[in-house]
This record gives sequence, C-alpha cells and structure tokens, in this order.
Amino acid sequence: MRNAALVLGIIGGLVGMIVGFFSYGYTEFVDWAGQEIPDTFEQVENVGLIKFMSLFAPLLAIAGGAMARSRAMIGGGMMLVSAAGMYYAFHFNAFTMFPIAMCALGGVLALAATKPDEH
Repeated sequence: MRNAALVLGIIGGLVGMIVGFFSYGYTEFVDWAGQEIPDTFEQVENVGLIKFMSLFAPLLAIAGGAMARSRAMIGGGMMLVSAAGMYYAFHFNAFTMFPIAMCALGGVLALAATKPDEH
C-alpha cells in the first residue's frame, strides 16, 4: 500500500502542477489583459488563494508521496491536505478530479498502511 501511495501522490502532484500552472497563469493574464482590454476577462474571486494553492498543493502531494514509504502517517497527511487544498481552491471539475482523487486515495492508502513506520 505504501508503494501505491507513493505513486498516486507523485502522479497526483504532477497533474496538480499542470492545473496550478494554468490557474496561476490565468490570474496573471487577466491582471495584464484586463487592463488592456476591459470587460473581456473576469478575474477569480480570491487571487491570492489561487496563487498560493497553485504552488503549495502540488508540492505537498509530491513531498507526501515521496515520504509515503518511510513516514506513511506524515506523507498521508500531506497528501490529504493537498487534496483538500486543491478542492477548496480549484473546486471539483473535469481538470481537477484526477489530482484530487489521486492525492486523496494516496493519503488514505498511506494512513491505512498496517506496517509501522521505520525509524
């Protein structure tokens, strides 16, 4: 189960990086183009949250996946926080369903690993 959590966390984080890259880019583009061409693009409600989660949610998922084999409890918690952050910031849609589901499942598998952590 730890290996599955590792793979799900890393893949979920990589897909989340793509979502985060485009979300961050959209907010920057609207800041730039919104001034040039008024009433064309609509800015998101909370730009700071989108920018923060675009970086840190995938980072938590990748780090949590990498830790899943040696420190399953910490890695699983990081993946669950990442999935919750992606859900809160980006909502559940066609582009976020895979990274959210992969991170959440990886977190649950890491927490459910029966073998105690190695010290």
